[in-house]
Amino acid sequence: MELLANLGLGFSTALSFQNIFYAFLGCVLGTLIGVLPGLGPLATIAMLLPVTYTLPPVAALIMLAGIYYGAQYGGSTTAILVNLPGESSSVVTTIDGYQMARRGRAGVALATAGIGSFFAGCVATLILAAFAAPLSELAFKFGP
Repeated sequence: MELLANLGLGFSTALSFQNIFYAFLGCVLGTLIGVLPGLGPLATIAMLLPVTYTLPPVAALIMLAGIYYGAQYGGSTTAILVNLPGESSSVVTTIDGYQMARRGRAGVALATAGIGSFFAGCVATLILAAFAAPLSELAFKFGP
């Protein structure tokens, strides 16, 4: 029951107008950077870290997470359209995605990549939230 209360508190914080704006801004910046091969999300986060010092801490973390996830999607965009992965995690996307784009189904491939990324991110976040407390208790048992 504590998990649901904590998830509710997290959603109420994340769904404020200011935080949604910074998440959108981070996703747009991340997607624009993810399209560029060689310039990944970590380099983008490192370059934009000084900008986040002027933001509230929660908004800064949400924007940086948006940059990371947007860059992952941007990498799959170039993998599908140009057969050149923008990110190392998008290498496998070039195999099927580019073939779909050559057959005129680029929109389907991009939608599949986007929906798949969103679904996998949501499932991973829920699993992490569910297992964080038990795993932290187990980690404390290894200490002195």
